[in-house]
Amino acid sequence: MKKLIKVVLMILVIIILLGGGFMFYLSRGLEAGSQLEINNIDSIVLTDGVYRGKYSGGRWSNEVEVVIKDQGISQINLIKDVTFSKPEVTDELFARVIDKQSLDVDIVGGASVTSKAYLKAIERALSK
Repeated sequence: MKKLIKVVLMILVIIILLGGGFMFYLSRGLEAGSQLEINNIDSIVLTDGVYRGKYSGGRWSNEVEVVIKDQGISQINLIKDVTFSKPEVTDELFARVIDKQSLDVDIVGGASVTSKAYLKAIERALSK
């Protein structure tokens, strides 16, 4: 009976440690990501070409490729996506940026940190 109790306690400790590690992974970078400031880029001064930018912030790390054509943002391609991505969030946000030709867009509801992480990567691409 004592061996069974020891085994059960060891299993519980392992579960707690794994759960804590997983929670740490899920939340690492959350606060920094929620406080990201996005600087707008004036697309009129951009030279046609393809620009890459990335944001590193835990599970929100991503890399994008921004295509500038006729001095406007014509396409945004995802090179490396965030962990636990939702294509509908990416598509909606990228469409807003292209439609408005600006990074000053509303973030996608329910995905504020993810939206800011993508916008920061786009900003960095266009700041080069």
